[in-house]
Amino acid sequence: MDCQEKQEVPVYTDVDTETFARDIYPLRRPAVLKRVPLGPCLNAWTVSYLAEKGGDREVKVHVCPEPRMDFLHKNFVYRTLPFDRFVQRAAEAKHSEFFISEDECYYLRSLGEDARKEPADLRKQFPELAEDFQIPQLFKPEQFFSSVFRISSPGLQLWTHYDVMDNLLAQVTGRKRVVLFSPKDAIHLYLTGDKSEILDIDTPDLQCYPEFVKACRFECVLEPGDLLFIPALWFHNTLALEFGVGINVFWRHLPTDHYDKKDPYGNKDPVAATRALQALERTLGILEELPSDYRDFYARRMVLRIQSRAYCMQEAQGHLDTT
Repeated sequence: MDCQEKQEVPVYTDVDTETFARDIYPLRRPAVLKRVPLGPCLNAWTVSYLAEKGGDREVKVHVCPEPRMDFLHKNFVYRTLPFDRFVQRAAEAKHSEFFISEDECYYLRSLGEDARKEPADLRKQFPELAEDFQIPQLFKPEQFFSSVFRISSPGLQLWTHYDVMDNLLAQVTGRKRVVLFSPKDAIHLYLTGDKSEILDIDTPDLQCYPEFVKACRFECVLEPGDLLFIPALWFHNTLALEFGVGINVFWRHLPTDHYDKKDPYGNKDPVAATRALQALERTLGILEELPSDYRDFYARRMVLRIQSRAYCMQEAQGHLDTT
């Protein structure tokens, strides 16, 4: 889409803990990190090796009849497969055995032992494979939240969404395109909860989503061995250019008590933000008691008050200047 501003994600090489903490982390912007040691997984994790080491433990996977997954409308089903059989299927372009169609796509997002209570941890769910992966030591150990094993069929595209924790995406095998949008562009992304309604970000329907062109697009292609730092609240959309294996390591950006203790996925809004959004819904309900012209007037006053009280100062001034 030529009418949308595009920027490349900056690339850093041979980053150590000190460099990351001083030059990258404070910027709160995505960064590709190359030549950060990830362990023997880079050479070892072939399809046959993964199948052997992962064994026949059952895993719950997404099965989608088309490459572009839509979480809002659930165009996929969940199925259970032995891990070794799943890996073999996910690496295939066409399937002799299938659930929906011979060209269906597969996606694994590993879960904790009790998915409702426990975050994913590669060391617990796949201990034999975890021995091959070295978690990058770029954060303080107490910030660690989860390590999520992800495996995608070639061509699989995941919906645009944000996470509330910092994320290191380690691309172990295969190439992956990642498109990101700043938190400040949330107003242009047509959100439902933490997800964008816009599935086709390359050729979007601008009659339905005209504001989308105002969102600046940050893009990179991850090669095997690359790390992508995705700061909390940055929207991201991934496209597996090849069969790929990756690990997301999530780290708390805020103090622990800011997060919902009953959230094993780490994607619920911070507790204070959830309370504020609930209060907003109650406030909007109260405004419904007024005639439409009064409701419009007081809603605009509320927007101005939110901008002056809650926006970062530079951003708030920019919005006020255009009102």
